[in-house]
Amino acid sequence: MSENLPDSPTVRRVLAGELCTGCGLCAGVSGGAIRMESTPPGYNRPVVLGPVSREAERTIADTCPGAVVEPWAGAPEIHPYWGPLRQVLTGAATNEHTRFEGSSGGAISGLLIHALETGLVDRVVHIAADPAQPTRNITVVSRSPAEVLAAAGSRYTASSPLADIEALVAEGGKAAFVGKPCDASALRRLARHDPRVAAHVPIVLSFFCGGIPSHDGVGRILSAMGLAGEPLSAFRFRGRGWPGNCAAETPDGRVGEMSYADSWGAHLSKEVQFRCKICPDAVGGVADIACADAWYGDDSGYPSFEEEEGRSLIIARTDAGEALLKSALGARALEVEPLAPGEIDKMQPSQARRKRLVLARTAALPLVAQPRPRMGGLKVVEAARKAPSVEALKNLLGTVRRTIQGRRSRL
Repeated sequence: MSENLPDSPTVRRVLAGELCTGCGLCAGVSGGAIRMESTPPGYNRPVVLGPVSREAERTIADTCPGAVVEPWAGAPEIHPYWGPLRQVLTGAATNEHTRFEGSSGGAISGLLIHALETGLVDRVVHIAADPAQPTRNITVVSRSPAEVLAAAGSRYTASSPLADIEALVAEGGKAAFVGKPCDASALRRLARHDPRVAAHVPIVLSFFCGGIPSHDGVGRILSAMGLAGEPLSAFRFRGRGWPGNCAAETPDGRVGEMSYADSWGAHLSKEVQFRCKICPDAVGGVADIACADAWYGDDSGYPSFEEEEGRSLIIARTDAGEALLKSALGARALEVEPLAPGEIDKMQPSQARRKRLVLARTAALPLVAQPRPRMGGLKVVEAARKAPSVEALKNLLGTVRRTIQGRRSRL
């Protein structure tokens, strides 16, 4: 029997089912047989360049988050929406510059800087704006607090941090990894196959993810700013405040700005890839610590996006996460307050709604001969019991209709 396959059956099936998250894991373990590329309308997707080894295919089949999602680990409380809960807090980085530059209250940036300064890790692997194309992302390695802050902030477009996973673990040392929940899932599953992951990546941080928009979504924003087709020197999706404006800058000094409510609500959210709409763990449930916006509610109970001092939701999920959080608090890197888990529903109602509807949306897929990821151990059924039956039925039928019409990702 040949040691190689002509391609990856898992990649083929995941792409056909629009289940790819773009994480890059398949490329990272393929030994060069697979490469990530940006494909229309602007999602990162694997392209098979040559034969794939059977060993690589076995790894891909057991790690790809389009095929299987890592189950949640044990904890004193495991919430059907919010995952394993060891500590639930709100807070912010005590350093005002970190709080201002980072997402929400700068908690992830503050934790990373603390981990570097105390020697817990020697580098951070995370996502930053591509200097050559600032509306797009690249994976960077930061070895100083200044480098962490230079890459801080939300990046609402495609990223593939695991495409370089071999280089990460081959370097040795101790790295902190920051990625989307799907990236964290793939990395945790890869640790089952490669002991170097646990040895060299002692900290995995993630965040609540609203889904990955296509690059065409960014094009919508630039068109609305009157900057379509213009060269850009900088582009940020939000930040420098909470939530901060989306902002584009040109080399000749022109600046376009748009509120977070408009950039996400009117443009980016219309371009979120299908896999994100059925995500059973969009809250970083397998990370050591997951952070999110600790939004304040308006008079109607819906999160308000008015500018405020940044505030992060901080959830420690593992022993390693609790240890990092304890160390950071002891060093006064963060200021925090405890939060009752029930309060998260008010801060993140869209995440709660999506989790309630995952079962209905994924139940639709076999009805139209489409694959779905394996997602045991994520309390999908328990969450679904909280969904109104009419809403669940509408989402099941809506998924069937959109699949038949071929428009599951774009609105």
